[in-house]
Amino acid sequence: MTNPNRWDTLPFAGIVALGTLLALPHPARAADDPMNSPIWSELAAKTFNGAPYVYDERVKVVVPIIIENQAQVPVTADARTLANVTKLMVIADLNPIQHVLTLTPAKAAPYISARLKIEQSTPVRAAALTTDGVWHVGSVYLNASGGGCTSASMGRGDADWTATLGNTQGRIWREDGGLARLRMRMRHPMDTGLAKDGTPAFYIERLDMKEQDGGALASVELFEPVSEDPTVTLLLDLPLTAATVTVDGHDNNGGIFRASVPVSPLVR
Repeated sequence: MTNPNRWDTLPFAGIVALGTLLALPHPARAADDPMNSPIWSELAAKTFNGAPYVYDERVKVVVPIIIENQAQVPVTADARTLANVTKLMVIADLNPIQHVLTLTPAKAAPYISARLKIEQSTPVRAAALTTDGVWHVGSVYLNASGGGCTSASMGRGDADWTATLGNTQGRIWREDGGLARLRMRMRHPMDTGLAKDGTPAFYIERLDMKEQDGGALASVELFEPVSEDPTVTLLLDLPLTAATVTVDGHDNNGGIFRASVPVSPLVR
């Protein structure tokens, strides 16, 4: 029988849409880690700044069974069944840069889908912070040949790549239950600074989604492991009268970007 907690084996089919263990009644310990990660104890202490955390099956992480491109790995973090979530973080234990992104939902569900770079097979975590100060952690093991974090940006091969920097494509669809699904892509090389060509780190640091009147909907902090030309999906709580959502972004070189994403009309 395959043991999903072994580092030298791979779960047969359970790598998609797995949570972890039931929430523990006490702060989590290194020995409780369902992924048996060799660095998780220290990584969790640093990432959560000493705050308590529990393993919680209500926090879901979804990854593909087969990784076709280590520089474009789709990952979904979903904590919608958990109440009072103020932040949702994605972490890749064995990446050279482990913190992938953090979502702060103002008027949005604690849900995000994005693509990331993977350097080697690793546990991928989604950690949801609730108003009581506890982080709730879901985990899944992602099997990949790696090299995504140290690969050079493909877009830099285009002669006009600077002219399209920050160009955004996106759409928003109404969904049952009152939420609206935002899916967008913003052009950016998202260099990690780890490629052999010596290109320094150059990446979008933040995206802010706003209502037409400027009210905050959600903010996403991005870090170097997010894939080139970031593609992000969120679930927003939009009024029925909303026609567009404004996206403001900036990168670590001072670049400022703004886009307007249209809302598709509700069809019944």
